[in-house]
Amino acid sequence: MSLIKKLKGTGVAVVTPFKNDLSIDFDAINNIVDFLINNGIKYIVVQGTTGESSTMSDDEKMISRQAFVKANNNRIPLVLGFGSNDTNYLLKNLKKTDFTGYSAILSVTPYYNKPTMNGLFNHFSLLAKSSILPIILYNVPSRTGCNMLPDITIKLANEFKNIIGIKEASGDLDQVKELITNSPDDFLVISGDDDTAYQSVLMGGDGVISVVAGCIPKEFSQIISMSFEKNVSECKSKFKIIKPLLDFLFEEGNPSGIKAALSFLNLCQNNLRLPLIPVSNQLKTNIQNSISKIKKDY
Repeated sequence: MSLIKKLKGTGVAVVTPFKNDLSIDFDAINNIVDFLINNGIKYIVVQGTTGESSTMSDDEKMISRQAFVKANNNRIPLVLGFGSNDTNYLLKNLKKTDFTGYSAILSVTPYYNKPTMNGLFNHFSLLAKSSILPIILYNVPSRTGCNMLPDITIKLANEFKNIIGIKEASGDLDQVKELITNSPDDFLVISGDDDTAYQSVLMGGDGVISVVAGCIPKEFSQIISMSFEKNVSECKSKFKIIKPLLDFLFEEGNPSGIKAALSFLNLCQNNLRLPLIPVSNQLKTNIQNSISKIKKDY
């Protein structure tokens, strides 16, 4: 099966679990990877935003990267978060990184700098010319302060065959539709917004890189599968059941919400690195109750 086909469906942006001393919890990595694979996840994204990569040292990133490869044991594709707002740094880091065990990289639009569309094109062009792995672009305006417009994405897709898709997290379904309509046939348009993911698939999108599927992988994967089958009424019905949990997970930020959920499931401890902190006690209770309700009602 081609990589493009393997990356259609539900992927998960995975957390990096920490012990109480905030060192990496390798046992929890094994637990989480097994949990996701055993419940139907198609691929895992390591060291994205949800993985708190911005607070990890280069050495920790290397060790964590290898730990996920070992835990996965070649069962499903792994995608590595690999972005920077310094193009030169990104290219230098590309040359020294060992990508063994990874099938693609996920590269976010440069944050804070607020580049122009031509600046984004030049940034990703250089990355595409240098990368040994296929690239999935990542557009998340709410975090970066920069919205990569569809015409630039489509131009990159047409000019560089190793740019194989985009994780589109703008939440703008008109933008998603434009990407689906005008991008090459083998270009993946992947939702990065759990709220609109199933609608994106119904429009012709290729799946989701999800946060909520990190704690309810089986249930959310089923919703995405129903979307591929164009089972609209069932999608809406099932999504309505999980929507309260989805809202709670993001109420005090990501990955604070998903780590509270995973700790409730005994998959990792509820530890984050500053400036992120655990969710409030009331929200933690709401998250736990929502998961229990889903297990009962879904």
